[in-house]
Amino acid sequence: MIAPVVIERRLSASAVWARRVAIFSAVLLVTSTLGHRFGPVPTIPFLWLLAIVAGLAVLALLLAAVGFARLWQRGDKGGRASVRATLIAVAVLLPFGFGAWRAATLPQLADISTDTANPPVFAVAPGLRSAGMNPLRDWTEPRPGMQAEAYPAVTGRRYALPLDRMQEMAAATADELGWRALGPPRPSADGRGTTVELVAPSRVVGLVSDVAVRIVDEGETSYVDVRSASRYGRHDLGDNAAKVLRFLDTLDGVIQAAITPTLQ
Repeated sequence: MIAPVVIERRLSASAVWARRVAIFSAVLLVTSTLGHRFGPVPTIPFLWLLAIVAGLAVLALLLAAVGFARLWQRGDKGGRASVRATLIAVAVLLPFGFGAWRAATLPQLADISTDTANPPVFAVAPGLRSAGMNPLRDWTEPRPGMQAEAYPAVTGRRYALPLDRMQEMAAATADELGWRALGPPRPSADGRGTTVELVAPSRVVGLVSDVAVRIVDEGETSYVDVRSASRYGRHDLGDNAAKVLRFLDTLDGVIQAAITPTLQ
């Protein structure tokens, strides 16, 4: 009796490496993001790490595709590894895809202000920016028009509080957001208001913008304008508009919380 011939299925090296590369890209994404968010990793190396992460995730997808092809054509083992690699790589690439979509649908801006005709002026921030960072330029067309079309909600707000009280509310708002002040409030030349400069990291990856909050005394009311400018990158992907609105919305909440006990 002739014994049956058993052909052992080969393990696809492409599938195995696809899974390894995908896992490594996910680990690198998490560790580099945490490292940048909490300080040890500078911004420029972090951006290079993101490019490496994206490249590794794409490589994992290509290797997984080869693994699927070997499974279909030769019956090699590794289908599960290819599936896992694909799922992990797609998850890693989702933030990059979202960023690409924002870059394609939003104007190329990295400096946003609620007052585009006379934006708050930075006095301290320019001295903190190195040659590799974005310079703080004057506002010119077509930037104001582009901003108004993309971010119509980014406008100044008026509050029924005096200047000194508004300064307290603005400081409390910065503390609640975890934004660091670059010195005390700076009085305006005409003595009708003050400007405070803040360092504002983004929520997830910690990309830093300089923020200037200008409070103008109008007698019984105060008017607040906010400007946010990225230190790196020509396109902020909407981050500065989000920071301006986050500050103003948080300011509304801080004022409401301070006034409510008085009214009760």
